[in-house]
Order: sequence, then C-alpha cells, then structure tokens
Amino acid sequence: MAKITASVFTSHVPAIGAAIDLGKTADPYWQPVFKGYEFSKQWMKEHRPDVIFLVYNDHASAFSLEMIPTFAIGTAARFEPADEGWGPRPVPAVVGHPELASHIAQSVIQDDFDLTIVNRMDVDHGLTVPLSLMCGQPSAWPCPVIPFAVNVVQYPVPSGRRCFELGKAIHRAIESFDMGLNVQIWGTGGMSHQLQGPRAGLINKEWDNRFLDRLISDPAELSLVPHIEYVREAGSEGIELVMWLIARGAMQDAAGGPAPRVVHRFYHVPASNTAVGHLILEDS
Repeated sequence: MAKITASVFTSHVPAIGAAIDLGKTADPYWQPVFKGYEFSKQWMKEHRPDVIFLVYNDHASAFSLEMIPTFAIGTAARFEPADEGWGPRPVPAVVGHPELASHIAQSVIQDDFDLTIVNRMDVDHGLTVPLSLMCGQPSAWPCPVIPFAVNVVQYPVPSGRRCFELGKAIHRAIESFDMGLNVQIWGTGGMSHQLQGPRAGLINKEWDNRFLDRLISDPAELSLVPHIEYVREAGSEGIELVMWLIARGAMQDAAGGPAPRVVHRFYHVPASNTAVGHLILEDS
C-alpha cells in the first residue's frame, strides 16, 4: 500500500522564484532566505519520495474569476509551467501521476468531498517555487507531482476545519492505493502578508510563529481558527495558511497515530514584503 511518510510546509513567494531564476540567491537580501532551505534540499535528496501531493493555490493562471473551483486535483500526465505575464519560469515541466491522482479523486469524492477533476492545466509559482526551494534547479523534478489547487483567492474560501478534514480523507485515499509508494504531502502558501490597501506590507511575526507551534502540537484546535483571525492577524493573503491544514490533516496523528517528528523549522522576514515559513515533519 502507499504510505505518507512526510509533510513539507513552505511559503511560495513569486519573487523567490525570480531570485532563483535570475541567479540572485547569494545577494545579501536573499541569502538568509535560501540559507534556511539548505538543510531541506539535502533532506530531499536523502528522502526522495515516489510522489509528491502538492497543495497550492492558483494565481489566475489555470483558473480565473469566470470559474473558481474550491478544490481541484490535477489528474493529467504532464503540467507545463504557466506564463504569469512575463513568460513561463525556466523550470522543468511537472510530470503527474494519473493513477494515484484518479484513485484519490475517486476515494475523496466517495468520502463526501467534492473535487474538480482537472485533466489539463498549467501550474504557476504557487507550485513551482516550492519545488525549486526543495529541489534546486534540476533538469527534471525528482519525482511525479500531483497538483491540488485550493481557492484562497475569491471568497468564500474553505474553512480551516474543512481543510483539516479533507487532509484526513486524502490520508485514507493514499493509504488505500494498492501500490507500494512513498508519498509526501506538501502544504504551501502564506505566511502573514497583505498585498494591497492601507495594511499592505503587514507582517506579524508573533502570530506566524504561534501558528507554527499550533500546527505542530495541536492542529485540530488550529483548524477551528475563523477566517477573520487570519485576515486580522496575518493580512488578507494570510488566509493561504488554511492550505497547510490539508497537509497536516494527512499525517498519522490526525487519524489517531503517533505525532510526527519535527525535522526542520525555519522562519524569516522579509522576503518581498512577506514572511517566509517552512516546516518538515516526518511520520514514523
């Protein structure tokens, strides 16, 4: 059977991708950010999964205000980097895993979660920046990736509780797949940031770090935090953090198993007027 062995949580700031692509990772401004991922890249080489299930949000690349699925799973065999207005990032195409993705869709939908099944879409920085942070600049990504897009752009967005429960359903789906696969589940987006209005540039270090504490030690309680707290304390785009609850809900302890082990924790500000947060948790 397939098994979830680890979860990875990280911000997906678009300027981080630009810094990588333009060779600016050693610049004084960016060096502290990338230093926080040096351990992670080595860990990734030593713990290469068979498949990554990557939770992210689309930024009007695959979807627009004309059609916004709350939860969308990519079931295609290949996903190209999106053109976000300045050309696609110079990164490899994403190879999917249609068999596992279709199984997850079947299982989760039968578990009463409505997913949109996407057989063709381009993937933007929300997905490719985390891959770059964890894998560097390879000629091909180290394994297949299943994109899972969540609407955290246009209200109404899903509650933290629904995301956490969805993670549990994804855990059940993956571990019922009749193939011995090592699967990692990644939650991306956040942390505190606001891109517009009078509070543009808002960063709340204390709240961010308390979020990381709660994500590790009491994710069920964290899942009950209302949207208004995210917006008030972490800015309008801080709501992206509910996506981390999907990945956290897929860990063993959410199903009554042992708590995961914290392998790496990193937090840094600023990175293009946002806070960067990062965690790696391993299941036993």
